[in-house]
Amino acid sequence: MRQVKAVQLFHDLVNKNEPARLLGLDVGDKYVGLALSDFQNKIASPFSVLVRKKSNIDLMASDFETLISKYSLKGFVVGLPFSCHRVSTDAAQVKVLIDALSRTKKLQGLKYTYWNESFTSKNVELLLRPLNLNNAVHSKTMLDKFAAVGILQGYLDYVNRKMKLMETE
Repeated sequence: MRQVKAVQLFHDLVNKNEPARLLGLDVGDKYVGLALSDFQNKIASPFSVLVRKKSNIDLMASDFETLISKYSLKGFVVGLPFSCHRVSTDAAQVKVLIDALSRTKKLQGLKYTYWNESFTSKNVELLLRPLNLNNAVHSKTMLDKFAAVGILQGYLDYVNRKMKLMETE
């Protein structure tokens, strides 16, 4: 796995003459919420949730390998809580997961970028509250999937706007 700048990931994606999509990741303590872009890389949709445990990192990397192949994924957009003042424990746990996935060597060549996820889960929580989801696990996994959508959609909106501006210059 190789970290690249946000615009570089998108630039590399659109310069390939093959179908390519991105996967958004919302990394939490127990789950990793996933969102999938469309083939035009304009719209993010909720996709799935992976269970996160230190003991299943190889299994998680294998799951990502399968998803990469099956859905023509060319990169990950990983939510990271940005803070001007300090590195949060949430940010540290995201980087620990990415480092662990990299060490498995199963995702060689995959590019990823970090994207500010500040308040994403809180915003989704506010949107889902009126649904009165009674099952705690269902509610949490729904929250994680839609938080991943917020991360990926924010990224897609930004890079599409940026590419459009670069075309007009």
